[in-house]
Amino acid sequence: MPERPQQLSHLEYLGDATKFAGQMHALIPKCALLENFSQAEVQLLAHFMDVYRAAATSEIIREGDGGDFMLMVIEGTVEVHKRDRWNTQQLLASVDAGRTLGEMSMIDGEPRFATCIAAAPTVIAVLHRESLARIIVEQPLLGAKILMELVLMLSQRLRQDAGGALGLLDEQSQGAASIL
Repeated sequence: MPERPQQLSHLEYLGDATKFAGQMHALIPKCALLENFSQAEVQLLAHFMDVYRAAATSEIIREGDGGDFMLMVIEGTVEVHKRDRWNTQQLLASVDAGRTLGEMSMIDGEPRFATCIAAAPTVIAVLHRESLARIIVEQPLLGAKILMELVLMLSQRLRQDAGGALGLLDEQSQGAASIL
């Protein structure tokens, strides 16, 4: 197993996720990453993940930090905040059990896009980039399935974000046209 991330050292480490595999499997209806996974595949994936408990108001991911892991919320709620141009934290989303966060930084190693804070006592399962690499080598079918689900999730988010940006551009151009 990879070394535990320094960014999570303030959270309570609960061990590997195998004892949480049943809970993870029960979240499939809410979890895009696991939606096509069998119970056996979730159990196998859980073997490669670590679980942490975060108290309410605990920072889990900090905007701008490096990151080589993603997480899945097993219990609780996580708020996603982004700094605006005045450096003020703005709430972007509230994420409940079954949702995943941090996929982009796990894949590309770039700084975190937003800050994630536990809004209530929260349990998270963490998948490290190193563990994903081990899955690909040791369990290639599971590795391919995880990568495909990640690509689909990120593609869907990109489409949603692009659609939202186009909507804003349309509003701005209509507003400019009415002024002229």
